[in-house]
Amino acid sequence: MSAVSSRLPVFPWDKLEPYKATAAAHPDGIVDLSVGTPVDPVPALVQQALIDAANSPGYPTVWGTAELRDALTGWVERRLGAHGVSHANVLPVVGSKELVAWLPTQLGLGAGDRVAYPLLAYPTYEVGARLCGAEPVAYDDPAELDPTGLKLLWLNSPSNPTGRVLSQDELTRIVAWAREHGVLLFSDECYLELGWESEPVSVLHPDVCGGTYEGIVAVHSLSKRSNLAGYRAAFLAGDAAVLGELLKIRKHGGMMVPAPVQAATVAALGDDTHVREQRERYAARRTALRVALEAHGFRVDHSEASLYLWSTRDEPCWDTVAHLAGLGILVAPGDFYGPAGERHVRVALTATDERIDAAVKRLA
Repeated sequence: MSAVSSRLPVFPWDKLEPYKATAAAHPDGIVDLSVGTPVDPVPALVQQALIDAANSPGYPTVWGTAELRDALTGWVERRLGAHGVSHANVLPVVGSKELVAWLPTQLGLGAGDRVAYPLLAYPTYEVGARLCGAEPVAYDDPAELDPTGLKLLWLNSPSNPTGRVLSQDELTRIVAWAREHGVLLFSDECYLELGWESEPVSVLHPDVCGGTYEGIVAVHSLSKRSNLAGYRAAFLAGDAAVLGELLKIRKHGGMMVPAPVQAATVAALGDDTHVREQRERYAARRTALRVALEAHGFRVDHSEASLYLWSTRDEPCWDTVAHLAGLGILVAPGDFYGPAGERHVRVALTATDERIDAAVKRLA
């Protein structure tokens, strides 16, 4: 066990504990804008679907019910603009983090293989590479990578932490490059429904992939768009051959989405009203926080989508974390996401309206 854990970086959030204690000591309590966990209610129709499926004594299947697969294919075509999506092109997973962490292992990667991910990125991409013994490689432009030994390329648009959105032209160029060099491309699109100043595009859109899903897979989650982080509801869509292989492996591993969660996912993907309502909540919080941060001397970079404001005072990120903790506001230091983030902090929009208002007042 120690041999495996020794491959991994120090769990970053542990470093934040002293600053969390400082922020918590504020007379009006902490405003936690660090982790990005949803705080708003699970939509009532989703809760009801979960309740109605509560009497599920048997084992669920890894591939999910036919109703779930219908919901996944229907949403991918309706929302992403994909064409000709069949059940073979979708696969439910037990939350997207599980998938990101264990995908390289499930693909059979190991020593001598390379896994690439953005220079500023969700730390679990690196963790997934290290768990299987592959070499993690951070990139600025994936098309500038040496394709030798490169087996898996991660895209993330909209980006966590920066909120940057890759344009349709950029995605098309990268997909073509990956196919030319035989590199499997996984696109983490979990924030796709949260575009503010830019409309995110999926790699599954025919104008990007040319109408074929060969060599590409998109990752989607209901955690943010439907407040279902506690449900662990996510799915893959794309290359049927890749997903078929993963399905075989995941059957052996018993990686099953619970039956009530499958039913809840069907309800969530079939309703757009709650998504619009949640977007409106986040949009209001985003506007209030951005105005307050900029008035306080911050510059907000990128952030045209997702649930974060990528913010800087042009100083080391931990100095900014300490400054805001003194105001009772906890944020994530940018270097959690790579050395390129050492002068930024990630400010999450995932706090109640009351706590966002408190942060705005303190920044003023």
